[in-house]
Amino acid sequence: MTYYLISFPSEAMVLSDDEFARAVVDSNAVSQEAMDAGVWMFGGGVDESVEPVLVSGDGTVRVGTHPGSHLTGGLTVLDLPDRAAAEDWARKIAVACGCDQEVRELM
Repeated sequence: MTYYLISFPSEAMVLSDDEFARAVVDSNAVSQEAMDAGVWMFGGGVDESVEPVLVSGDGTVRVGTHPGSHLTGGLTVLDLPDRAAAEDWARKIAVACGCDQEVRELM
């Protein structure tokens, strides 16, 4: 089995309040389905109200990110047999959330 990261940036979710409420219910149902299937590892949304910090190689901590880094939105990590299965789960999540999802294999 391989871990797959399925994610989306917050700007991909362009939903009305009613659509967002439905997306929360539907995405929670997909998350529960993944838990019931035994493939769920982790999932959640990035709290964009909290500023990220960058810890340098010398241990220095400062507010900010790597240049070009942009992590927002939500993510799910699933333990799956292959990329086809990851794409199937990403399809379910995309439909539930109402926005495109990226699929990446973790090393």
